[in-house]
Amino acid sequence: MLKDVIRVRGARQHNLQNIDVDIPRHQLVVLTGVSGSGKSSLAFDTLFAEGQRRYVQSLSAYARQFLGQMQKPDVDFIEGLSPAVAIEQVHSNPNPRSTIATVTEIYDYLRVLYAVAGQPYDPSTGEKLHRSTPPEIADKVLALGEGTRVMVLSPQPPASGAETRTLFEKLKRQGFVRVRLNGTVVELEDSLQLDEAETQQVQIVIDRLVVRADSRQRLMEAIESSLHWNDREVQFLVNLDGSEEILSYTTAFANPRTGFVIERLTPQHFSFNTHLGACPVCEGTGTTPTPDPTLLVPDESKSLNDGAIKAWWARHPKVKQIFNQGVEALAKHYGAAMDVPFQDLPQDFKHALFHGTGAAPISTGWQKTGNKRSVAKPFEGLLPEIARMYQNAESDVLRAALTRLMNPQACAACGGMRLKPESLAVKLSAQSQELNIHDFTALQTRDALQWMRELEVTEQQKVYVGELQREIVKRIEFLEQVGLGYLALNRESGTLSGGEMQRIRLASQIGAGLAGVLYVLDEPSIGLHPRDNERLIQTLLRLRDLGNTVLVVEHDEATMRAADYIIELGPGAGKLGGKITAHGTPAEIAANPYSITGGYLSGRTRIEAKALPQTLLTESLGPRSKHSLTIHGATEHNLRNVNAAFPLGSFTCVTGPSGSGKSTLVDDILMRALRRHFYDAKDIPGTHEKITGLEQLDKVVVIDQSPIGRSPRSNPATYTGAFGPIRELFAQLPLARMRGYDAGRFSFNTPGGRCEKCEGDGVIKIDMHFLADVYVTCESCKGRRYGAETLEVTFKGKNIADVLDMTVSEAVRFFDRSTSIGPKLRTLEETGLGYIRLGQSGASLSGGEAQRIKLSAELAKRSTGRTLYVLDEPTTGLHSADIQTLLGVLLRLRDAGNTLIVIEHHIDVIRCADWIIDLGPGGGSEGGYILASGTPKQVAANEKSVTGKFLGNKEAGAPDPFLVQASDA
Repeated sequence: MLKDVIRVRGARQHNLQNIDVDIPRHQLVVLTGVSGSGKSSLAFDTLFAEGQRRYVQSLSAYARQFLGQMQKPDVDFIEGLSPAVAIEQVHSNPNPRSTIATVTEIYDYLRVLYAVAGQPYDPSTGEKLHRSTPPEIADKVLALGEGTRVMVLSPQPPASGAETRTLFEKLKRQGFVRVRLNGTVVELEDSLQLDEAETQQVQIVIDRLVVRADSRQRLMEAIESSLHWNDREVQFLVNLDGSEEILSYTTAFANPRTGFVIERLTPQHFSFNTHLGACPVCEGTGTTPTPDPTLLVPDESKSLNDGAIKAWWARHPKVKQIFNQGVEALAKHYGAAMDVPFQDLPQDFKHALFHGTGAAPISTGWQKTGNKRSVAKPFEGLLPEIARMYQNAESDVLRAALTRLMNPQACAACGGMRLKPESLAVKLSAQSQELNIHDFTALQTRDALQWMRELEVTEQQKVYVGELQREIVKRIEFLEQVGLGYLALNRESGTLSGGEMQRIRLASQIGAGLAGVLYVLDEPSIGLHPRDNERLIQTLLRLRDLGNTVLVVEHDEATMRAADYIIELGPGAGKLGGKITAHGTPAEIAANPYSITGGYLSGRTRIEAKALPQTLLTESLGPRSKHSLTIHGATEHNLRNVNAAFPLGSFTCVTGPSGSGKSTLVDDILMRALRRHFYDAKDIPGTHEKITGLEQLDKVVVIDQSPIGRSPRSNPATYTGAFGPIRELFAQLPLARMRGYDAGRFSFNTPGGRCEKCEGDGVIKIDMHFLADVYVTCESCKGRRYGAETLEVTFKGKNIADVLDMTVSEAVRFFDRSTSIGPKLRTLEETGLGYIRLGQSGASLSGGEAQRIKLSAELAKRSTGRTLYVLDEPTTGLHSADIQTLLGVLLRLRDAGNTLIVIEHHIDVIRCADWIIDLGPGGGSEGGYILASGTPKQVAANEKSVTGKFLGNKEAGAPDPFLVQASDA
């Protein structure tokens, strides 16, 4: 029996069936089971929630009112619980100012490093800037030689005659005798004639002395007095070789030749979130909205007469008429026909249309009163006109209309570097390479680590730079250890996948070095190729070896084999789950004949390309069509002039190590190009030559893991379209018709039929200030969402609230005779979602559940057989048993003649594909090549393919070699 454990008794949160479980402490524990079995309810909603709640309860009532509170989970008691830290699957921050460097706090240390050790340069000339301390200035003057006569001067800003007289009076009161006025030394007691119209240049004569061995003290006092009147510059008038010469020294970074000066550097000068460092044009975002010609003319096959130009004035007939007349005049001037496809018009006309005619006037066709001649004036050009109007727009409606014709482009002032020129002109040196702070963050993590390790600093700087350097190196090392060496430090957080963001947070936790903590992770292996899993597993083991308990909700076979202990929940989902079906070491789970997970671990059960119930599917045999959708010459990001062909009517897997270019190829190039082609989308496709085969498709559908609705009122019934026919059915019932109820009466989103006290929510939120917000059941409708009159309308003894509370499987049997409702619900059941409730809030669904709801909605539609479906890691959050169901859904879509392109790392799914495109061999600069393309057997036999090695092992039934090592460790 386990002794050092977290003891959970009577857990009933969500669908947990009053379970008792002992979780070993200081070990790597994996929670697994089919989707909806209660894994997250146990890990996050019970253990983590209780750990957080207990910590917060230890604080004062005053402090608690400022913290987000968590409700007490439904559990009898938990013993042995440590302080808990959750690393969940959270959507990346879309804020463009959030980058990997800022999230990990690396950028904060970099700002300090560049402020205290950076070498400034003149941004206009590139010359190195120098500054001197008062003792260094004194040493340079004493080095002029014994007997040298020196006049110490303090230069003042140029001033008018009146201001100069005021200065002279002040100097007299301070005891000064002489000044150097416009290059001539004069006595202050003399009557000085100052021209009011001229600017006066004054240098205060601080002292006159002769350089001797004992004059250092007097010279230092003179320098300090000079800096009192000019805080950064001191000058010396000396007689060298019979001629007078001014020697100027500054305590600030300055270029005497150009007059450029940088004040004392602070960390704020390197922040793109403050006015001291941010580029004034883009305000630190690195981009500015710029008119896009491709949005103005989305379809070049149209002529000007057919409306080729899409612009902001579309809804303003009078403005549109004026604009069209201007375009006609421009076309007439350049001899461009109005009824010819835009792509065939002369280039000089297109240039003038977009950029204007400059100073050259054209005949507009407009006439002034009493003047028979047409008015001639320059044509401004569409792009300058939109930019001007956007800059001067006072109407939000106009600004929104113009925004639809603009795309963010790199800021012209800073080139996308976010900072002011003077901040970018500060550099550090390593490996004989000088980099400013932007250049450093633009490096891939692995390159940045090597550069920072070899940072070149002076012996004096090592005293205060060493700690900064060690902290930056340590944090970058953690990023490298979790397999993110291919990412650039300035990569925006909003562009990261959920798995990448979670691993960044995991790296930060390792850096914290905490011990005795309960870490709860939600599928950290998401987005990782099997080759990259080893690093992640070693990271988890390292976190465990620090003395922590690591609890991972995971389905990945490699992670389960490396775990110390596995707890399986099930046996089904929803009401059929919530029980502990197996627990023990990986070997014990694999040997358990009743464990679903054990069957896949032992090899007794395998994922195969087999049919769903009531569907006829065929196994993958390679490309099913001679036609293909082909990307030619893709060079975006790290892609190396790639040509990628996706067979039409087939199931294609795009795979490869993290950062090898999969998302760039599919999302940044293919998807953006298709969205522009079919839907006139704004996003600019990544760099490529062309895409062929588009004529074989009629639409594109993206099925990702984003929530099915932004509102918590969104639910599976509304998303799949089943709720509309259900409401119409209730509206046709005799009682509803007698009372005059329409379908809107049965909606909980609109006034009328819903309960007005809770506005259709079923619960009322009570603000408890420094305690957790309490949600109480609405006393008016008793949580039913509807008014009593609406609930009196029943169908087969069930009212509308009862229907929403049904599971999908129950609803399928209830509406079995309905031709408008039954098919939509049946597809949900076939995708393995029979356990979810029709009215379940979309916010409570996992990413995998949301993705399968979208898939079922597509299955319920009438297929044209010419649709392209694009999925990004659809196996996320799915147990092997669920993947088998998902695979059947995908093959059903394929067998209807549609094309599927799936970015995937799960070897069993890849093995069942018709075609594989494998990128690599590494990530970032080490990737971007297509290593292999072909059927699974062809890729498995390809020695160059990274994925092929794992495919070969899977076919042979051999475990991955590093998994055995990890388990032994």
